[in-house]
Amino acid sequence: MGTLEERIAKSETHIFKAVFPSTTNHYDTLFGGTALQLMDEVSFICATRFSRKKVVTISTGQIDFKKAIPAGTLIELVAKVISVGTTSCKIHVDIFMEQMYSELRESVVSGTFSFVAVDENKKPVAILDHLA
Repeated sequence: MGTLEERIAKSETHIFKAVFPSTTNHYDTLFGGTALQLMDEVSFICATRFSRKKVVTISTGQIDFKKAIPAGTLIELVAKVISVGTTSCKIHVDIFMEQMYSELRESVVSGTFSFVAVDENKKPVAILDHLA
């Protein structure tokens, strides 16, 4: 599939969501747990696209909530591989918030998620078989 840098670039993953009232708390902002679930999902997809192996979340790094995300906004989650180990990889995720009817866009949440590649017995395996 090419060099490590090419694999990393090709695995960058973007997901867009609209923030509807059903996903907000009593402050009319996105539940923090919902943001974490979406971040885990986009980072899982990124790790899978990078390795093309079965991967599981093994840890999260610090998650920074810089600004509340109100209902009626759009969010984009962007996941990128930032480091690669023998059996694992670390993914950085940013959530960007956009106003629906203006060009305003800002980074509002960021964090890291680590994944390990596993075999059918849930035992760690090499995250990459080889590079071309």
